[in-house]
Amino acid sequence: MAAPITERVGDTIVDRPSASAAPRARRFFPWLVFALTFALLLSDYMSRQVLSAVFPFLKVEWALTDTELGGLTSVVALTVGLLAVPLSLLGDRWGRVKSIVLMASIWSLATAGSAIAANYEQLMLARVFIGVGEAAYGSVGLAVVLAVFPVYRRASLTGAFLAGGSFGSVLGVALGGALAVQFGWRWSFAAMAILGLVLVVAYRALISDKKLEAHRVATLTDGQPVTAPGGRAKLRTLFSTPSVIAAYVGSGLQLFIAGSLFAWLPSYLGRAYGLAPDKAAGIAAIAILLMGTGMIVCGAVTDRLARTVAIRKWTTAIVYTTASLVFLGVGFSLPHGGAQLLLLAIGVFFAAGTAGPAGAMVTNLTHESIRATALGTLTLANNLLGLAAGSLITGILADRFGLAGAMQIVPVVAVGALIALLIGRKYYLRSLAKVDAQSVIR
Repeated sequence: MAAPITERVGDTIVDRPSASAAPRARRFFPWLVFALTFALLLSDYMSRQVLSAVFPFLKVEWALTDTELGGLTSVVALTVGLLAVPLSLLGDRWGRVKSIVLMASIWSLATAGSAIAANYEQLMLARVFIGVGEAAYGSVGLAVVLAVFPVYRRASLTGAFLAGGSFGSVLGVALGGALAVQFGWRWSFAAMAILGLVLVVAYRALISDKKLEAHRVATLTDGQPVTAPGGRAKLRTLFSTPSVIAAYVGSGLQLFIAGSLFAWLPSYLGRAYGLAPDKAAGIAAIAILLMGTGMIVCGAVTDRLARTVAIRKWTTAIVYTTASLVFLGVGFSLPHGGAQLLLLAIGVFFAAGTAGPAGAMVTNLTHESIRATALGTLTLANNLLGLAAGSLITGILADRFGLAGAMQIVPVVAVGALIALLIGRKYYLRSLAKVDAQSVIR
């Protein structure tokens, strides 16, 4: 087979297949990568969130307290937060596909271990290993996807990929609950484990680091590669510009709101509207799906608007953050009723809309050789400043001011996100120039 022809298209270098190559296969492979990597992300969150569906069964069978049940959930988020950056760095160094296969195997086997746990301690240990397997998957998996698509699709792909967390959470709870009622709680875990292992086998058979390298799209900045072939950027470039730091902070603070909604919206709906737990959870699940849809739509809109003017990524993120601040802030302040629910729905749609633009910003401001590590740093910020902090601090506020009062305070965190994003936008072009200057072979 003749070698591909390398040529420049806009701000990317692409390998054009020669006349004897198979262009249809080259177009198909990136979408295969996305589909399988996205499917594993669904498996990731289904394995993590299925626990919520079996809480009532565990509470009765093992006489667990709510604190003990909450510990089984929080230990996964804590493990992910602590290990995201070091394991992402390992993925950059060792090989991303090999890392993905290993990580998915670990969380799937740990989920199988949950199914046969004989007591609380064994289940807690299994949950720790689920966190170990999942810690770097979001960053390494996203880096794999972004490597084979052009730069102008980054916000769309990032938003769609991260939205898989919302969809996987809903699927895990819904399917896990149905299986627990029909066959017992252990089968809820077993089904998630089987799904994960099947996907691991498919991923290993169809995707390899060698194939990814053959389909890689090399990013250009100002018409030149950011490093020479085989070069690896220095790790200090992860924090070397004001804009990349602002992207980490702005994304994390905005996801504080999303984390609070994930954890407390069912309780809020139940208390405010007098709904039974199952009905409140059902409405909250619809809200989570709406949030996931918002991540996809906001990412696509960002790519559309920023295709020719890159700084618009920051502008759209600022708009999404402002929308969530206004609609959620006003919505939680209104009396209960249809008007409140409408405003809350709009606010929920935009609550995680910055996820796609933030991923694109960090990707543009860091070199491909350390991209998984950069996205792992973004994951760390999203978990520590956002998802974990949102649920915990909202609970503390609820103990002091009541849940309704706490939810009125939560949207104010978007002001901090706005400040960070405005700073990042101001220094974006200067930061890109600095990244170019610091990208050297080592």
